[in-house]
Amino acid sequence: MGQCGITSSKTVLVFLNLIFWAAAGILCYVGAYVFITYDDYDHFFEDVYTLIPAVVIIAVGALLFIIGLIGCCATIRESRCGLATFVIILMLVFVTEVVVVVLGYIYRAKVEDEVNHSIQKVYDEYNGTNTDASSRAIDYVQRQLHCCGIANYSDWKNTRWFKESRNNSVPLSCCKPNVNNCTGSLSRPGDLYPEGCEALVVKKLKEIMMYVIWAALTFAAIQMLGMLCACVVLCRRSRDPAYELLITGGTYA
Repeated sequence: MGQCGITSSKTVLVFLNLIFWAAAGILCYVGAYVFITYDDYDHFFEDVYTLIPAVVIIAVGALLFIIGLIGCCATIRESRCGLATFVIILMLVFVTEVVVVVLGYIYRAKVEDEVNHSIQKVYDEYNGTNTDASSRAIDYVQRQLHCCGIANYSDWKNTRWFKESRNNSVPLSCCKPNVNNCTGSLSRPGDLYPEGCEALVVKKLKEIMMYVIWAALTFAAIQMLGMLCACVVLCRRSRDPAYELLITGGTYA
């Protein structure tokens, strides 16, 4: 019964190491996705530390690939030193992922304040040209999130661009895609997105941060199982003189 348990632990451990390699790619993808997406919205928040969880999760992803390699070699070769190193590194990565989750929740809570603080300034800097970064950011957000203005399209009346243009219209990025010949005129509000961008930007950024949090939590749980299996193998090997090898089926003296 005990021998069956140790063999099962080793088999599960090898399988988990293969999962770690897949997890490494997934975590790096999630981190890169956060970076790319936040780059599109970086004008709406000023705290660059918001990206710390994404940086850490990419580093964890790279480290998981190395962990998977160490774990596979240590398990197959029945190396006590390798398995001990594997457990220690897994513990460190587990603690790191817990930190990522905590930071994720902290910065997720700060997103709304950051956007509320910055969005009015970004809209005030809008000048309607593609060469201006703030203008490109606003047009991109309004098209992608199907929104117009801060709370609604009437907020454009308070911007410098609206007052200088004097044509009683909002940017064309406020136009609904299914409306033909939309000029952004406020005299035809049915052509415009009715919802403001502030709440949608906050929602989008919070969703992105939740991807990081859930990815970290999921793989932290997998790592706990990996540590448990490695500890079972280590304890059994040190106590049992007839230790069964995973590959040959023989015993370890």
